[in-house]
Amino acid sequence: MTASNWKKILKQLKSKPEKMKKFIKHNKPKERKSGIAAQKCQRCGRFGAHISSYNLHLCRQCFREIAKEIGFKKYS
Repeated sequence: MTASNWKKILKQLKSKPEKMKKFIKHNKPKERKSGIAAQKCQRCGRFGAHISSYNLHLCRQCFREIAKEIGFKKYS
């Protein structure tokens, strides 16, 4: 079950609190403490290629787009 499907079903169960409680107990996606899905980009929401140094929390694509604005220089 994908995260979007989980949210759709949860939306449908709002009128039935007992069934919703049971559904959440058994079907909630687990919290990630490590691995590729533990952190996501603050700008676009991607999970992979995360740059967390300097507390940036950006994916590599977003970092390349805004690196000059932040103050990073490209050295060749």
